[in-house]
Amino acid sequence: MVLWMIGLGLGDEGDISVKGLKAVQRSAFVYLEAYTSILPGLDRETLAAAYGVSEIIEADRELVESGCEEMLDRAKDNEVSFLVVGDPLCATTHTDLWLRARQKDIAVQVLHNASVMNAVASCGLQLYRFGETVSIPYWLDDWRPDSWYDKILKNKKAGLHTLCLLDIKVKEQTVENLMRGRKIYEPPRFMTVRQALDQLCKVEEDRQEGVAPSDAMCFGLARLGREDQVIRAGTVEKIAEVDFGGPLHSLVICAEELHELEQEFVDFYRQE
Repeated sequence: MVLWMIGLGLGDEGDISVKGLKAVQRSAFVYLEAYTSILPGLDRETLAAAYGVSEIIEADRELVESGCEEMLDRAKDNEVSFLVVGDPLCATTHTDLWLRARQKDIAVQVLHNASVMNAVASCGLQLYRFGETVSIPYWLDDWRPDSWYDKILKNKKAGLHTLCLLDIKVKEQTVENLMRGRKIYEPPRFMTVRQALDQLCKVEEDRQEGVAPSDAMCFGLARLGREDQVIRAGTVEKIAEVDFGGPLHSLVICAEELHELEQEFVDFYRQE
């Protein structure tokens, strides 16, 4: 009948909209997307109890990217809710899901919510001055991509800030377990601001193009939208020393020139 794509916001179970909650409670099946983001400290059982439903099904990467036929088939004859931390359409995987549902003539209703893409304004930088958002992945011994550096450089040359989304690893398998078909998963990992800056500074050291010299201004952000959120501004050198606590972390590389109001926020959040 309908696939509801419902944003949960960034804080906790209470950030769902009233309309979203009613849709969840009407749904025959409720799925929680569990790999592009998380609500720290909240599991499916807690959410199910808070929303008054008997079960929330985990939608991991495998289910959403290659095995979502089950969810779509159910949505042909039932109301089905697909819950996403943040906003439901900020990830290309979810826009692809929207298209696949519509191609099957399944009605889709999208209920938006806060995401890091707009909550980053909490640091005081003006949203219209942000360029392309980049994702910084964990490096491996034999895989060290740095295309995200070029995008930050392009933004800097245009006088724009860059929001950097930091990698998370949930339900990841080692190559050996993957090859052997063993459903054994590694512990979750969440990239920190310090780790992101370490990788950024190593690329800067090699390329010397001025994206992240030690005195470049940046913001470190943690757990945006929660009561324990942390926002710190300072040079790359200073912010790399800050312990931002638990996940999720984000990083903003500032444009070289700041509006006077932006500068006031930098001064307010400055890490000495």
